[in-house]
Amino acid sequence: MAKDLHLRFFLDPSLRASAEAGRHNFIGKLSNVLRQSGFEIDYCGDDEAALDLARQDDGAFAMFHMRAPIGPRALVFRRVYHYPFWAIEPQAERWHWHVARTPFRPEEIDPEEAARFVRFWRKKLFARPLPAPEGEGFLYIPLQGRLTEHRSFQSCAPVEMIARVLALDPRPVIATLHPREIYTPEDHAALDALVARHPRLTVPTGGMDRLFPACDAVITENSSVAFNGFLLGKPAMIFADIDFHHIALDAREDAAAAFAALGNHRPDYERYLYWFWQVMAIKAGRAEAEGGIRAALTRAGWPVT
Repeated sequence: MAKDLHLRFFLDPSLRASAEAGRHNFIGKLSNVLRQSGFEIDYCGDDEAALDLARQDDGAFAMFHMRAPIGPRALVFRRVYHYPFWAIEPQAERWHWHVARTPFRPEEIDPEEAARFVRFWRKKLFARPLPAPEGEGFLYIPLQGRLTEHRSFQSCAPVEMIARVLALDPRPVIATLHPREIYTPEDHAALDALVARHPRLTVPTGGMDRLFPACDAVITENSSVAFNGFLLGKPAMIFADIDFHHIALDAREDAAAAFAALGNHRPDYERYLYWFWQVMAIKAGRAEAEGGIRAALTRAGWPVT
């Protein structure tokens, strides 16, 4: 076997065991495509010892799950928000992905097919009936982490985003803390100061299912909550780079203009979701999945046949 066609998967223990047992559908299809192209495959862990192996740059190809790829011949694979949709990319940051750089052309999507597709996924992902709205007329901000930091892909720090929303729109604002995120004392102090200055701001923890039906829009840096909101016809406004920017209002350079457009913002959610998932993603449960895998690997310059 040629050294140039040696691939290592770097996986957490559970995923590694599933891959080695042949139980992981997508990794199985991905491995099948690579073996058909002459690759020898090893399933490795993702602890520091394994990552040191990736850093050696011995000419092997590498595939990482949901983490930044290491090495010149490395790619990352991860779900596109929900199973069975997947992406294979050279970079972990979603805003660099192929879909983010591809124009969305709704005229190329059949509206009836898109409507059927979204009805299916809305029912599947929101299987339990959504609670009735408890009052309306507020903006929903699902917070992520590192609230006081302005990172390179963001137009401002999250606490500054909240302040801009409060300055530019008179409605109540509900900014929710992520239940699994760890917030620093500085994060809490910054939020407490905003709440003290703005009585129409509340900051509970979680509550997405309750807030979705009632909110006027989802405002976020780049939380996947905004993407899920498309399934319920909720407008989104983003303050950071992300892959689903095409139909979101863009507040990165001009938040005032984004808010001025919010009242009349009615994008074609159904055709967008169909395009984003059915056209641009790899669908692990469908017969054409291996064709999508080959296309992604070819796009990344890997020698697949």
